[in-house]
Amino acid sequence: MSKTVALALGSGGARGYAHIGVLDALQERGYEVVAISGSSMGALIGGFYCAGKLDEYRDWVSGLNYLDVLKLVDVSLLSGGVIRGDKVFNMLAEMLDGVLIEDLPIPFTAVATDMQARKEIWFQSGSLDTAIRASAAIPSIFSPVKVNGRHLVDGGVLNPLPISPCVSVHADHIIAVDLNSDTVMPDDFGFLPAETNKPQKQAWFNSVVDKATNWLESRKGGDDVSEHVDENIGKLEMINQMFETMQLSLTRFKTAAYPPDLLIKMPMESCEMYEFYRARELIALGYHIANQALDAYEHGGASPYAHRMG
Repeated sequence: MSKTVALALGSGGARGYAHIGVLDALQERGYEVVAISGSSMGALIGGFYCAGKLDEYRDWVSGLNYLDVLKLVDVSLLSGGVIRGDKVFNMLAEMLDGVLIEDLPIPFTAVATDMQARKEIWFQSGSLDTAIRASAAIPSIFSPVKVNGRHLVDGGVLNPLPISPCVSVHADHIIAVDLNSDTVMPDDFGFLPAETNKPQKQAWFNSVVDKATNWLESRKGGDDVSEHVDENIGKLEMINQMFETMQLSLTRFKTAAYPPDLLIKMPMESCEMYEFYRARELIALGYHIANQALDAYEHGGASPYAHRMG
């Protein structure tokens, strides 16, 4: 079987760490990735891979626990329902060191959404850092990114799995990775599902609430501060659930319009969008599921995580 691949990496918040495991599996099997397109975390992981800096990013995120992630959040803005994300994106920019998309050794496309024009924006040149910031500006979580007078947000708003940029690539296979599948978690993988991970998740929320409450008390005081914080976090949870449901539906339309040769399906239930302290688990899950999917693809077998389409 020929080995060149055009790879589409989908959006899905923290589940995007699974893309690293997919890339590990492809590399281990001798596949050569000749182009990548991505939305949101797919753009981030794909961009770092194309820049040859994915190992540096992996080392950083694998060492983060939930308190480390909390320290990277501008909670003063979270209390109003929006995070600027400067600490996170400044760290990413430092790693990327001003690299331009057109100088990458592997062709790369980051997909964002222009809110005013209501259309997709493809970044195929210019600052890689800016492209990733725009593509990963998740609505209700991060503020929009202003580029050339346009307000850009997460590519997943219109195209959570951008396969279309891969169609014109000269590659033996088009492989897409969907992070929003309703597929069940694998039984043969030692993973902490959402319910088992509940104590750590609750600790995360408690930390967010405490920090936001302290900030609001210093600004406005009053007995309704905790209630105000809880209300905002509840709204964010609801918006994120709506966003995930929308992405699941949009992904089905996109894969029908541009069917890849192989669709690798990551279970949406593996983690919440905001659980960015679970990098090690999700990288391992991505590797495990990718190997199952590639086994089925290469040998004509069946797998709940592999869908032959093209």
